[in-house]
Amino acid sequence: MPAETHVEKGPLDRQQVLELIRDLLADILEIEPSAISESSSFAEDLDADSLALIELVEGLEEELAERSVGFRIDDEDLEELRTVRDAVDYVHAKLGGA
Repeated sequence: MPAETHVEKGPLDRQQVLELIRDLLADILEIEPSAISESSSFAEDLDADSLALIELVEGLEEELAERSVGFRIDDEDLEELRTVRDAVDYVHAKLGGA
């Protein structure tokens, strides 16, 4: 998103985190972002396997590294993230705590 480069890198709000996760997932799973809701379960609704979730984590870490130095999602935390809402809440809380 070229427009992003001109914006001051402040913390993302929850809606921006949701949009980022939705866009990354849509690319990884090759589906429309509109098919992904907060209540979507990675395994049941989106058919996302563990490799897709690892790609999501890598994408998030890459995107968010500029905003939050050393932003990481721990492997053991990844097991707890079952829905898009879980991921949004986790990332938003982690960014807010930085």
